[in-house]
Amino acid sequence: MTTRPLPAARDVAGAEAWVRQELNGLPSDEVTASPRFRGGQMAADAALAALDITGYASGRNEVWPPERRGATALSPYIRHGLIPLPEAWAAVGDAPARDRQKFRDELLWQEHSRHLYARVGSGLADGLRHSLAGDPWNGGDIGEVWDPAMACLKVTTDELTTDGYLVNQTRMWLASHWAVREGVDWRAGEDAFFRHLLDGSRAANRSGWQWTIGTGNGKPYGFSRWQVDKRAPGLCDTCALRDACPIDGWPEDPPLPRADEHPRLRRDEDPALTGGPGRASITGQPEAVWLTAESLGDADPALVAHPDLPAVFVFDAPLLARLRLSGKRLVFLVECLADLAERTHLEVAVGDPVEVLSGRRLAATFAPVPGWRRRAAALDVVATHPWPWLVRPHGGSAASFSAWRKHAERGGIPTG
Repeated sequence: MTTRPLPAARDVAGAEAWVRQELNGLPSDEVTASPRFRGGQMAADAALAALDITGYASGRNEVWPPERRGATALSPYIRHGLIPLPEAWAAVGDAPARDRQKFRDELLWQEHSRHLYARVGSGLADGLRHSLAGDPWNGGDIGEVWDPAMACLKVTTDELTTDGYLVNQTRMWLASHWAVREGVDWRAGEDAFFRHLLDGSRAANRSGWQWTIGTGNGKPYGFSRWQVDKRAPGLCDTCALRDACPIDGWPEDPPLPRADEHPRLRRDEDPALTGGPGRASITGQPEAVWLTAESLGDADPALVAHPDLPAVFVFDAPLLARLRLSGKRLVFLVECLADLAERTHLEVAVGDPVEVLSGRRLAATFAPVPGWRRRAAALDVVATHPWPWLVRPHGGSAASFSAWRKHAERGGIPTG
């Protein structure tokens, strides 16, 4: 295994240079760090320490100007395991009741998405309960689907491609405009989101698109000027098209024929397989801890259980060649690794993880994604540690958030 030395922690220029040199040809765009987010446990801890969700319930959907927003912007750190969901849940225990409930509802939505993806895998790329046929997309980046003169979409698209972040409301705006109004294949739009979002995950990203455009529940979200006036007051006044707004009226609902449901959507015969081990499964003595992008924090269970072992992370070159992630996403990951390397002996490689890690006895944290299972099955993982679920997967319906939650409540959603 050829180890690639990392830049110093919090050296943004060094992280950019590392991506350009070591991941040459893999980024989809110019390698520039997000001006808004820094990767790493230190940045995640600072964001969590500064968390104040007072007013969250009324402000989380506000868009513009940015100072009106109530969104927490913790999602990049949650997505990469720097802030596990149970830790985020506990952090707001003293918050006002209404804001606490709304914030925790959003954490449960994240958990539902993870359960759904862990259960149906690639089936989440299909219409869960309905189908939405869209035109193929042969364009460049996401902003090429609509008129760049539209202020609401330009501001939103610029934030996505520059910062690598969107609040939930504008994710819904772009997804609805893309698939419901413009009639472009939603999977291409979801791929564009995944390419840019620092919190991009196939679980939350795909399920969010499906519920927005109606393939999840048959009720598409219609984006129009009304939402912009409500959530971004004054933005339309800056728009060159304010007197000829192309989204002045509601879009027509697209046809959503019933789709063949995934056989595990409403029932999981083996939730233990979906959720991974409830306690550590150890069959041998590991010699290294295998880390993945799902869990890069100090609290990674395998890392905590084996503090004296070296940790190893492999940038999956064949996968990255297919995904074509933005430079800012890759820089964020390098920042996370450089920060972790301050406290852990960390080896970083580039290549096919199965080839790079072949012949090593590994400890790893179970990850609720199909790709982890495939690679783990091909490697010598002798110690598998539990994923830090907020709620363990159950065998009941996951066809909607409400149905999933009813079953989750029976199993014990955290309180306090």
